[in-house]
Amino acid sequence: MAVHGTVEELAWESDFFALRSAIIRLQPSAPALTGADFAQWDHVQVKLPASQPDTLDALQQLGFQLVEGEIDLSLSVEEDGIDPAADIATVEDIPVLRQMSAATFIQSRFRTPWYAAEDSGRFYAQWIENAVKGVFDHQCLVFRGAQAGITGFVSLRQLNEQEARIGLLAGRGMGEKLMQAACHWARQRQLKLVRVATQLGNTAALKRYIQSGANVESTALWLYR
Repeated sequence: MAVHGTVEELAWESDFFALRSAIIRLQPSAPALTGADFAQWDHVQVKLPASQPDTLDALQQLGFQLVEGEIDLSLSVEEDGIDPAADIATVEDIPVLRQMSAATFIQSRFRTPWYAAEDSGRFYAQWIENAVKGVFDHQCLVFRGAQAGITGFVSLRQLNEQEARIGLLAGRGMGEKLMQAACHWARQRQLKLVRVATQLGNTAALKRYIQSGANVESTALWLYR
């Protein structure tokens, strides 16, 4: 079986990681891809629906390796819900949020041997800084302890007139409040659905999302070459 799709540059990632990076956009109507299509890139990635094992085999024959699985979930936003009184993060919070993100998201797909050892933490530290500034994600909400400073955070992005997506979520023992904060943020914007994704192996996060009322919508595989 051939792999059909287009190869698109990931300009931001190319600059951030100093690797010429691209992603395959799978399209059945596109030409079949060959090794020559990847020759100019240092790093090529593809997100494959887990329901396509034939394409997985074909990608592996082209030299792609499985990196991780991903589960995508969605949660309906109730009209009447809890407001856990989260704060909107400010630029003064960025140093602490960067440190928390770098320490939390170390076992991501941005790991060795495909990236440098420090790249995963560095990537997510930049993500949360951008969220505070309204870049990509639109806002970052935080909870603060009486003496411990920031105890948890969640970043959010409005996708369209109906849906929001959680970007990053972290805070030991804070999962329920963070999900409530995400739903309240969406409710204030009259959105109907909150989407969130997690790694296949992150059973703690998966359990929290399901306990919060989320349903599994799809599964996918990330592969690199």
